[in-house]
Order: sequence, then structure tokens, then C-alpha cells
Amino acid sequence: MDFEFTEEQRMLRRMVRDFAEREIAPRAEEIDATDKFPHDLFRRMAEVGLLGLPFPPQYGGSGADYHAMVIALEEVARASGSMAITLDAHTSLCCEPIYRFGSEEQRQKYLPPLLSGASIGAFGLTEPQAGSDAGATQTRAVRDGDEWVVNGQKIYITNGSIADVIVFTAKTDPDKGTRGISAFIVEKGTPGFKPGRDEKKMGLKGSVTSELFFENCRIPAQNLLGAEDEGFRQFLITLDAGRVAIAAMALGLAQGAYERSVDYAKTREQFGQPIANFQAIRWMLADMATEIDAARLMVHRAAWLKEQDESYTKEASMAKLFATDIAERVCHHAIQIHGGYGYVREYEVERMYRDQRLCQIGEGTNEIQRLVISREILRD
Repeated sequence: MDFEFTEEQRMLRRMVRDFAEREIAPRAEEIDATDKFPHDLFRRMAEVGLLGLPFPPQYGGSGADYHAMVIALEEVARASGSMAITLDAHTSLCCEPIYRFGSEEQRQKYLPPLLSGASIGAFGLTEPQAGSDAGATQTRAVRDGDEWVVNGQKIYITNGSIADVIVFTAKTDPDKGTRGISAFIVEKGTPGFKPGRDEKKMGLKGSVTSELFFENCRIPAQNLLGAEDEGFRQFLITLDAGRVAIAAMALGLAQGAYERSVDYAKTREQFGQPIANFQAIRWMLADMATEIDAARLMVHRAAWLKEQDESYTKEASMAKLFATDIAERVCHHAIQIHGGYGYVREYEVERMYRDQRLCQIGEGTNEIQRLVISREILRD
């Protein structure tokens, strides 16, 4: 059993960390304060190859693997949760299903601009009445000759209003329940498709989260992604990868908060000595380091299983559940170690605490993860 990264993986981590510290971290507070999406940073992530990491060069990708994507997400999140979730939604939730389920024509059309950063991608699943119960989707697609006519609404869509390409789900045969859901691709500017409001959120403020509306929206028949009525199965597979990605993001936020806490504990003095000398602080730091290390092993195990093309639904949910719960605890401890300074925006741990909170909700709440894990256990 090998716990070491390969030389290529170590080089990738160094490259992404250097990029994140040089170009993302100095702007993280500004991104949070202004609540504006930094298009230029998104393009820079494309220029250094982050958008195309797990995809073949023939589509403009870097030819790496999903394990590389997980490494990159942790390093980006260590600097900015907003940029990490943007990268996650674009790559794991939009590009991945197009590559995995799309026709060669769809891959050739959509992946090159997405991987180059010329286009931004999103994934439309959640609806007002379909959150944890994603099979309850009410968006409807009806075949009309060479087109599909779509009506419905999506909510809480990361990258929604700024996306050029959206993969979304709709019912194509309501009588079949979850077996009557299909996946489609829609492009920005398609008549009848429009974004609604952007949400004002607790954290991840530089990430755009939007409503999407379909009003007699006509899309070409060839924009069906994969086979008709296979959408439910497709998005379950997509969410497995997405859960590993959100776990990596949570891991990066926890790592960033932990590192800042170590530095603060060494320099902050009370009662005539650094607070790192006090047992209460030392034990919190010990717990943080231990839990982060355990979470990282779980995240990389799930990524490895994906790369081996083995079943990893249980391991993806375990990694997501554990890593995001750990991020909550680590960021809580980070604020406690910083004391009053941790509660004000001058110190980054306040932002990291707000940013990590979404990780326990997105890609299926942690309550849903427990259902998935128990189902997989009892199926054995």
C-alpha cells in the first residue's frame, strides 16, 4: 500500500499552490467583500491548465486524471473557497458529464471552449421542490419534431447566470418516475432560457449562485445528453465525482484555517508567553492536524477508486461526510484559537468558516450521505 504521491502529483501540488498563493490568495478578501465573480482569475486558472486537468488533450485537456483534480481543488480552496467551488462546478458537474455521457460531436463542440476558459459551465439539478429528493424534479421536456420544448425552474445553481453551457435534468416521461428523467445541454442565449436572480449568501461570495428559468425553451434534439430517460442514473454517477470534489474543497479550507491557526498561536502572546504554550491550544491544534490527515486519506482513497474504475459510491459519500464535518470542526477551532480576532473579517479564518458551511449541504446534504452509506453497507 503506497501512501506517497507520485513525482507528477507532487509537481502539480507545488504548481497549483504557487499559483494560488501568488494570484488567488491576495484577492480572496476582495472577492468576498465585493461579492463579485473574478472573470480574470477564472481565465488565469484556464491558462495554467486547471480547467482541463482530468480530460484528454484531444479536447484541450491536460491529460491528467481525477486524482489531479482533487489535488488542485484542495490547493485552490486553501486560498479561496469561492474559486474552488467555481472550479468544481465547472469541471466536475458540467465538463465531466459531457465527457462521460456525451456523443463525440457534443464533446468536440463543448469541451474545447469549456476547458480553455472561453466558456463557463454549470449543472442544473436542484429545484424548489427537488432538493435532497432530486428525483422529484418538475422541469419538463417534451419532444416536438427535431426539438425539445422545456419548461421549469432550477435554483441554487453554481455559476448559473454567468454560465455559457449548462447541463440540466428534466422529466421526459413523468409516468416512469426517476426512470423518466433525461439530461440535456442548453446554451446561454437560447430563446426561452434565462437566468433569474443571483442569491445573496452566507459565504462563497465570489461564486455566483442563481435561479434558471425555462419558458417554452426550444433546444435541438441533439442536445439530449446520452440516452433518453437515463438522466437520473447519469446525475447519480456525476454526483459521486462531485462529492469527492466537494470533500477536497472542504479539506483545503480546513488546511488553510489550520495553518493560519498554527501561525497565530506561535505569535499571539498572553500572560507573557505565546498561546501555543497552553495545553488547551495545543490540543486543539493536535486534533485539527489529526482530523485533516484522516480526511485527506479518505478523499484520496475515493479518488483512487474512481481512477481504477471501481465502484466508489460509498467511499465518495464517506469522504464527503467526514471531510466536510472535519472542516466545520477545524474552522470552529480556528476561530476559537484566534479569539475575538477570529470573529472579525481582518483575519481570514472568519471567511473560511463561512465558506466551509456550504460543503455540508452541497452535492447532497450530509444527512443524505448517511443514507447513501447505510444503503451501500446493507447492500453488501
